[in-house]
Amino acid sequence: MTRYHATQDGNVAFTAEEETARDSEEATWASGADARKMAEIRRDRDLLLSNTDWWGASDNAEMSSSRKAYRLALRNYPATYTADNSADWPTVVN
Repeated sequence: MTRYHATQDGNVAFTAEEETARDSEEATWASGADARKMAEIRRDRDLLLSNTDWWGASDNAEMSSSRKAYRLALRNYPATYTADNSADWPTVVN
């Protein structure tokens, strides 16, 4: 399928070199999809962990075992995720 540049004079077809360059850009983008997804998962996980950091504050009582388990499950979540069968996020505890 031919690609075009939109110009004020109308559409201009890509040259063979431009088509090759664009194909390479698209292949590079596609090959990085898994890395981008894992970065997103880690960013979301880090936010959830930071929201519970106060549980371990020195002036707070001992952290409950359910809270420890939740934080451990969050830390381990990226290892349990697979693109074709994503694991559920750990359930938040109080």
